[in-house]
Amino acid sequence: MPDPACSYFVAGTDTEIGKTLVASSLLYALAQAGVRAAGMKPVAAGADLRGGVWHNDDADALAAQASVALPASLATPYLLRQPTAPHIAAALEGRMIDLAHILACYRQAALRAEAVVVEGVGGFRVPLNAAFDTADLARQLGLPVILVVGLRLGCISHALLTAEAIAARGLRLAAWVANTVDADLPNSAATVEALASRIAAPLLGIIPRLPAPSRPGAQLAPAAARHLDFARLPGWPAGSPGAVDGG
Repeated sequence: MPDPACSYFVAGTDTEIGKTLVASSLLYALAQAGVRAAGMKPVAAGADLRGGVWHNDDADALAAQASVALPASLATPYLLRQPTAPHIAAALEGRMIDLAHILACYRQAALRAEAVVVEGVGGFRVPLNAAFDTADLARQLGLPVILVVGLRLGCISHALLTAEAIAARGLRLAAWVANTVDADLPNSAATVEALASRIAAPLLGIIPRLPAPSRPGAQLAPAAARHLDFARLPGWPAGSPGAVDGG
Protein backbone atom coordinates (compact mmCIF):
# COMPACT_ATOMS: atom_id res chain seq x y z
CA MET A 1 0.00 0.00 0.00
CA PRO A 2 1.54 3.36 -0.98
CA ASP A 3 2.05 5.50 2.10
CA PRO A 4 2.65 9.19 1.34
CA ALA A 5 4.40 10.81 4.28
CA CYS A 6 1.64 13.20 5.33
CA SER A 7 -1.52 11.25 4.58
CA TYR A 8 -4.22 10.92 7.22
CA PHE A 9 -7.59 9.32 7.94
CA VAL A 10 -10.13 11.77 9.38
CA ALA A 11 -12.60 10.06 11.72
CA GLY A 12 -15.34 11.45 13.89
CA THR A 13 -17.25 10.77 17.06
CA ASP A 14 -20.52 10.93 15.13
CA THR A 15 -22.08 12.26 11.96
CA GLU A 16 -22.43 16.00 11.29
CA ILE A 17 -19.69 16.99 13.73
CA GLY A 18 -17.13 18.58 11.37
CA LYS A 19 -15.11 15.81 9.70
CA THR A 20 -15.44 17.48 6.30
CA LEU A 21 -14.53 20.88 7.72
CA VAL A 22 -11.35 19.48 9.29
CA ALA A 23 -10.44 17.34 6.28
CA SER A 24 -10.89 20.23 3.85
CA SER A 25 -8.94 22.53 6.18
CA LEU A 26 -6.12 20.00 6.22
CA LEU A 27 -6.12 19.86 2.42
CA TYR A 28 -6.05 23.65 2.32
CA ALA A 29 -3.08 23.74 4.73
CA LEU A 30 -1.20 21.10 2.75
CA ALA A 31 -1.68 23.10 -0.43
CA GLN A 32 -0.42 26.23 1.35
CA ALA A 33 2.65 24.21 2.41
CA GLY A 34 3.34 23.28 -1.21
CA VAL A 35 2.30 19.64 -0.84
CA ARG A 36 0.44 17.99 -3.71
CA ALA A 37 -2.55 16.61 -1.82
CA ALA A 38 -5.65 14.71 -2.89
CA GLY A 39 -8.87 14.20 -0.97
CA MET A 40 -10.96 11.05 -0.75
CA LYS A 41 -14.43 10.48 0.63
CA PRO A 42 -14.58 6.76 -0.22
CA VAL A 43 -18.23 6.40 0.80
CA ALA A 44 -20.68 9.30 0.68
CA ALA A 45 -24.37 8.85 1.38
CA GLY A 46 -26.64 11.61 0.17
CA ALA A 47 -26.39 13.09 -3.33
CA ASP A 48 -28.14 15.64 -5.53
CA LEU A 49 -28.41 15.61 -9.31
CA ARG A 50 -26.94 18.82 -10.74
CA GLY A 51 -26.53 19.29 -14.45
CA GLY A 52 -26.91 15.58 -15.01
CA VAL A 53 -24.15 14.72 -12.52
CA TRP A 54 -24.61 13.38 -8.97
CA HIS A 55 -22.90 15.50 -6.32
CA ASN A 56 -22.25 15.12 -2.61
CA ASP A 57 -21.50 18.28 -0.64
CA ASP A 58 -18.76 16.67 1.48
CA ALA A 59 -16.97 15.22 -1.53
CA ASP A 60 -17.24 18.55 -3.34
CA ALA A 61 -15.79 20.41 -0.33
CA LEU A 62 -12.72 18.15 -0.32
CA ALA A 63 -12.26 18.50 -4.07
CA ALA A 64 -12.41 22.31 -3.75
CA GLN A 65 -9.38 22.36 -1.42
CA ALA A 66 -7.32 19.52 -2.91
CA SER A 67 -4.30 20.58 -4.97
CA VAL A 68 -4.46 17.30 -6.91
CA ALA A 69 -7.70 16.68 -8.77
CA LEU A 70 -8.89 13.09 -8.77
CA PRO A 71 -11.54 11.58 -11.02
CA ALA A 72 -14.78 11.23 -9.11
CA SER A 73 -14.51 7.46 -9.50
CA LEU A 74 -11.34 7.52 -7.36
CA ALA A 75 -12.21 10.33 -4.98
CA THR A 76 -15.61 8.85 -4.10
CA PRO A 77 -15.89 5.28 -5.38
CA TYR A 78 -19.24 4.88 -3.64
CA LEU A 79 -21.47 7.92 -4.13
CA LEU A 80 -24.88 6.85 -2.80
CA ARG A 81 -28.08 8.80 -3.27
CA GLN A 82 -29.97 8.28 -0.01
CA PRO A 83 -28.75 10.24 3.06
CA THR A 84 -28.89 7.19 5.31
CA ALA A 85 -26.58 4.50 6.69
CA PRO A 86 -24.24 3.53 3.82
CA HIS A 87 -25.00 -0.19 3.81
CA ILE A 88 -28.72 0.61 3.62
CA ALA A 89 -28.24 3.25 0.91
CA ALA A 90 -26.14 0.79 -1.12
CA ALA A 91 -28.76 -1.96 -0.76
CA LEU A 92 -31.47 0.40 -2.00
CA GLU A 93 -29.43 0.85 -5.18
CA GLY A 94 -28.70 -2.86 -5.53
CA ARG A 95 -25.02 -2.31 -4.79
CA MET A 96 -22.56 -3.66 -2.24
CA ILE A 97 -19.63 -1.65 -0.90
CA ASP A 98 -16.42 -3.56 -1.61
CA LEU A 99 -13.44 -2.89 0.65
CA ALA A 100 -10.95 -4.18 -1.92
CA HIS A 101 -12.24 -1.67 -4.47
CA ILE A 102 -11.83 1.23 -2.02
CA LEU A 103 -8.27 0.16 -1.24
CA ALA A 104 -7.47 -0.08 -4.94
CA CYS A 105 -8.79 3.46 -5.45
CA TYR A 106 -6.66 4.70 -2.55
CA ARG A 107 -3.56 3.09 -4.07
CA GLN A 108 -4.20 4.89 -7.35
CA ALA A 109 -4.78 8.20 -5.55
CA ALA A 110 -1.58 7.78 -3.55
CA LEU A 111 0.41 7.30 -6.76
CA ARG A 112 -0.87 10.64 -8.07
CA ALA A 113 -0.23 12.77 -4.98
CA GLU A 114 2.28 13.38 -2.21
CA ALA A 115 -0.49 13.15 0.40
CA VAL A 116 -4.01 11.77 0.55
CA VAL A 117 -6.57 12.91 3.11
CA VAL A 118 -9.24 10.24 3.55
CA GLU A 119 -12.48 11.22 5.27
CA GLY A 120 -14.60 8.55 6.89
CA VAL A 121 -18.38 8.49 6.93
CA GLY A 122 -20.41 9.03 10.09
CA GLY A 123 -18.75 7.81 13.27
CA PHE A 124 -15.81 5.41 13.51
CA ARG A 125 -17.83 2.17 13.35
CA VAL A 126 -20.40 2.62 10.60
CA PRO A 127 -21.38 -0.60 8.78
CA LEU A 128 -20.45 -0.61 5.11
CA ASN A 129 -21.73 -4.11 4.43
CA ALA A 130 -22.53 -7.22 6.45
CA ALA A 131 -18.86 -8.09 6.91
CA PHE A 132 -16.98 -4.84 7.60
CA ASP A 133 -17.34 -1.26 8.76
CA THR A 134 -15.45 2.03 8.58
CA ALA A 135 -13.11 0.92 11.39
CA ASP A 136 -12.05 -2.00 9.18
CA LEU A 137 -11.44 0.44 6.34
CA ALA A 138 -9.25 2.61 8.56
CA ARG A 139 -7.32 -0.46 9.73
CA GLN A 140 -6.68 -1.62 6.17
CA LEU A 141 -5.50 1.83 5.10
CA GLY A 142 -3.22 1.98 8.14
CA LEU A 143 -3.01 5.78 8.12
CA PRO A 144 -2.57 7.98 11.20
CA VAL A 145 -6.01 8.99 12.44
CA ILE A 146 -7.21 12.50 13.20
CA LEU A 147 -10.26 12.39 15.45
CA VAL A 148 -12.84 15.16 15.18
CA VAL A 149 -14.80 15.65 18.39
CA GLY A 150 -18.02 17.61 18.08
CA LEU A 151 -18.32 19.75 21.20
CA ARG A 152 -21.80 19.05 22.53
CA LEU A 153 -23.39 17.30 25.47
CA GLY A 154 -22.19 13.68 25.65
CA CYS A 155 -19.05 14.21 23.59
CA ILE A 156 -16.63 13.15 26.33
CA SER A 157 -17.86 9.56 26.40
CA HIS A 158 -18.17 9.42 22.61
CA ALA A 159 -14.62 10.69 22.16
CA LEU A 160 -13.03 8.37 24.70
CA LEU A 161 -14.86 5.31 23.35
CA THR A 162 -13.76 6.22 19.82
CA ALA A 163 -10.16 6.69 20.92
CA GLU A 164 -10.29 3.22 22.50
CA ALA A 165 -11.69 1.73 19.29
CA ILE A 166 -8.91 3.33 17.25
CA ALA A 167 -6.22 1.96 19.58
CA ALA A 168 -7.84 -1.50 19.63
CA ARG A 169 -7.26 -1.75 15.89
CA GLY A 170 -3.57 -0.97 16.18
CA LEU A 171 -3.96 2.45 14.62
CA ARG A 172 -2.13 5.58 15.68
CA LEU A 173 -4.31 8.40 16.95
CA ALA A 174 -2.15 11.19 15.57
CA ALA A 175 -4.18 14.11 16.89
CA TRP A 176 -7.65 15.36 17.64
CA VAL A 177 -9.68 18.47 16.95
CA ALA A 178 -12.45 20.03 19.02
CA ASN A 179 -15.14 21.45 16.75
CA THR A 180 -17.86 23.62 18.27
CA VAL A 181 -21.17 22.04 17.32
CA ASP A 182 -23.19 23.51 20.19
CA ALA A 183 -22.12 27.11 20.72
CA ASP A 184 -24.19 27.18 23.93
CA LEU A 185 -22.59 24.12 25.50
CA PRO A 186 -22.13 24.86 29.22
CA ASN A 187 -18.56 24.54 30.49
CA SER A 188 -17.08 23.96 27.05
CA ALA A 189 -13.56 24.90 28.19
CA ALA A 190 -13.77 22.36 31.01
CA THR A 191 -15.02 19.78 28.54
CA VAL A 192 -11.99 20.32 26.29
CA GLU A 193 -9.71 20.15 29.34
CA ALA A 194 -11.27 16.84 30.41
CA LEU A 195 -10.69 15.40 26.94
CA ALA A 196 -7.14 16.73 26.66
CA SER A 197 -6.20 15.07 29.96
CA ARG A 198 -7.53 11.70 28.77
CA ILE A 199 -6.66 11.52 25.07
CA ALA A 200 -3.03 10.57 24.50
CA ALA A 201 -2.63 12.64 21.35
CA PRO A 202 -2.08 16.34 20.69
CA LEU A 203 -4.99 18.74 20.35
CA LEU A 204 -4.62 20.61 17.04
CA GLY A 205 -7.01 23.31 18.13
CA ILE A 206 -10.58 24.34 18.85
CA ILE A 207 -12.71 25.48 15.94
CA PRO A 208 -15.34 28.01 17.02
CA ARG A 209 -18.80 28.17 15.52
CA LEU A 210 -18.01 29.81 12.18
CA PRO A 211 -20.38 32.21 10.42
CA ALA A 212 -21.98 31.09 7.18
CA PRO A 213 -19.97 31.99 4.05
CA SER A 214 -20.69 35.51 2.83
CA ARG A 215 -20.94 34.47 -0.83
CA PRO A 216 -22.30 31.40 -2.65
CA GLY A 217 -19.73 28.65 -3.11
CA ALA A 218 -17.33 30.09 -0.53
CA GLN A 219 -15.58 27.57 1.70
CA LEU A 220 -15.07 27.63 5.47
CA ALA A 221 -11.82 25.63 5.26
CA PRO A 222 -9.43 28.63 5.25
CA ALA A 223 -11.19 30.17 8.26
CA ALA A 224 -11.14 26.89 10.19
CA ALA A 225 -7.48 26.30 9.35
CA ARG A 226 -6.51 29.48 11.22
CA HIS A 227 -7.54 27.77 14.46
CA LEU A 228 -5.52 24.58 13.90
CA ASP A 229 -1.81 23.85 14.37
CA PHE A 230 -1.14 21.15 11.79
CA ALA A 231 2.59 21.21 12.58
CA ARG A 232 1.76 18.97 15.54
CA LEU A 233 0.89 16.15 13.12
CA PRO A 234 3.37 13.34 12.43
CA GLY A 235 4.82 13.66 8.94
CA TRP A 236 4.01 17.35 8.58
CA PRO A 237 6.48 18.85 6.05
CA ALA A 238 9.53 20.26 7.82
CA GLY A 239 9.75 24.01 7.82
CA SER A 240 6.08 24.47 6.91
CA PRO A 241 3.90 26.47 9.29
CA GLY A 242 1.15 24.57 11.05
CA ALA A 243 -1.17 27.49 11.70
CA VAL A 244 -2.43 28.94 8.43
CA ASP A 245 -3.45 32.51 7.69
CA GLY A 246 -6.70 31.91 5.90
CA GLY A 247 -7.15 35.57 4.99
